Amino acid sequence: MRKFAFAAAIAGSTLALAACSGEAEDTVITDDATTPAQMETVEATDTQTVIDAGTATAEDLAGVEGISEELAAAIVAGQPYADVTAFNTVLMESLTEEQAATVRERVFVPVNLNEATEEQIRLIPGMTDKMVHEFEEYRPYEDMAEFDREIGKYVDEAEVARFRNYVTL
Repeated sequence: MRKFAFAAAIAGSTLALAACSGEAEDTVITDDATTPAQMETVEATDTQTVIDAGTATAEDLAGVEGISEELAAAIVAGQPYADVTAFNTVLMESLTEEQAATVRERVFVPVNLNEATEEQIRLIPGMTDKMVHEFEEYRPYEDMAEFDREIGKYVDEAEVARFRNYVTL
């Protein structure tokens, strides 16, 4: 699902709205201009989209920062992935750890909250030692609402929502 973000200057303040659309292109209308006719349309990227490496096509992977055509072909050739560590092994064949971490932010194999090893949880982008402990402490999770509630004790709603991009039950 793509998101459109609109910003408009209203009485000296900025109003931001977001809406979902199935359109092929994301758009941001900025408030740099003084009139609506002068507002500039720019392309935006949806940074919340995480592609499932287990089902991605080479076309899905095209344009993802850090993924060359060769790496995209290797990712697709490795499907299906048993888990995120198997996917990470493919990444590490041609990338440094830092480069692989950048790719994992946008392309990932979801981690099963109730079955994942510590190593798999640590591959979730932005994981800290404390959060690894918290993810493991509340097992088993009955549903994602429980995950939201328990992990929400340690991070804000936006971070819980970001973590949800990388986990499953």
